[in-house]
Amino acid sequence: MEVTPSPSNMSLLSSAAHFMEKCDDGPETPNLKPHIEKFLEGIRFWTWSELVEALKQCQHLFSSEGYLAILDRIMDHLIERLASPGITSPNTCSSNRSSFQFSCDTSSNNSLRNNCSGANWWFEHLLFLRVDLLDKVIRTMLSYDFDHGVVSRFLFHYHNSTCLGAVQDEKIEATVVVINLLLLLDLRSISCKDLFNLNRMAVGLKMSTSFIDKIESLIGPLLDQTTIDYLLLPSPHGRDQAYDVGFVLRLLHIFFLGDTFELNSNRLKRVAKMMDLFLVEVAPDPHLKPYEFEALITMIPDTARESHDQLYLAMDMYLKVHAGVSDKEKITICCTLNHEKLSAELLRHLTRNLVFPSEAKPRAYVTKQSRMKTLLQENDHLKNFFESVFRKSFKNMEVREEAEKRSYDAEELRGDSEGMQSGTQLKRSGTHVMSNAMYLPKLCS
Repeated sequence: MEVTPSPSNMSLLSSAAHFMEKCDDGPETPNLKPHIEKFLEGIRFWTWSELVEALKQCQHLFSSEGYLAILDRIMDHLIERLASPGITSPNTCSSNRSSFQFSCDTSSNNSLRNNCSGANWWFEHLLFLRVDLLDKVIRTMLSYDFDHGVVSRFLFHYHNSTCLGAVQDEKIEATVVVINLLLLLDLRSISCKDLFNLNRMAVGLKMSTSFIDKIESLIGPLLDQTTIDYLLLPSPHGRDQAYDVGFVLRLLHIFFLGDTFELNSNRLKRVAKMMDLFLVEVAPDPHLKPYEFEALITMIPDTARESHDQLYLAMDMYLKVHAGVSDKEKITICCTLNHEKLSAELLRHLTRNLVFPSEAKPRAYVTKQSRMKTLLQENDHLKNFFESVFRKSFKNMEVREEAEKRSYDAEELRGDSEGMQSGTQLKRSGTHVMSNAMYLPKLCS
């Protein structure tokens, strides 16, 4: 019984041909391969659904070297169909390499999920691809100058759909292939949000560091396109920190030191604002080391920050939570603070903030403090001087009083002696002794 080749039985015929080649019993064994190749000469007239069905049925031939050419031919025509200008659905089929108009079997499209529109309409149609064939399909698409943005969106859509309900090994295999294919694309065509989601899955699957590094190399140059939410990843298992600070530091290193894109002022300002918000989030973490906090601060150049208000608030929270930080570490952390970029309210707050070292406070305030300290020292000197003067004065006064007291005692004794003599004379003259007593006080005058 002769079987007529068709897109739906290509897989069966190819398998049969491959089997009969292995079991060749002589010239009587029919060779189906020439019939299949002859049938493929009319592949340009196949409908989109026939191309998809044939590729789906024949993808197992990818491992058969003798029949790889058949698979390649089907795949090339399918991709050529997609690359044709103006193709927005299975029903608008034309080719930029042929003057032939492709026929379209609209009734057969009902079995396909063609509810997409625009450049993404074919995404659902190719989800059947095995990961090994996916690599070949994408590389062929890129050779046809496919739009890299469309390809990247398909890769993420394929990855999400394939990993849904798959076992861990299948997820890892799909993730490895997708990562390697994304590295072939223009970074500007890749969604930063999708890359973060891919990174989360790779970390969750505990993939090797080499593949994690590849994802980070894709995310780093696009850091200005992300938001704070995507940076707040939980810390790896075994770390006490609330968030994965090492991950953010690696992204910053790639963003600033990589040479993928030009770092203009707008990109720098976006990253600086986002990092200041990140600093405020991680500052209260009691397990965040001073050198890590310092690294997060110093990675951003001063020119990228229009305001230092958020930076000051982060420093204030960190120093209050980490009371055990040494003075040297405090100075190292706070030296980045630019007083000219602080609002007036926070600048006043800084001058009264006791957790900040004096070296981190405005120079005018420090100068005022220094003057007050000098004045107090001078006052202490004057105080000591006057005390020594007063002590000398009091000592001189005591010596003078002692001399005067001795003089007084001597005069008093002399007066008493004279009084006794006068009393003897008065007795002799008959005068009362008390009459001369009124003169005794003159000795004290």
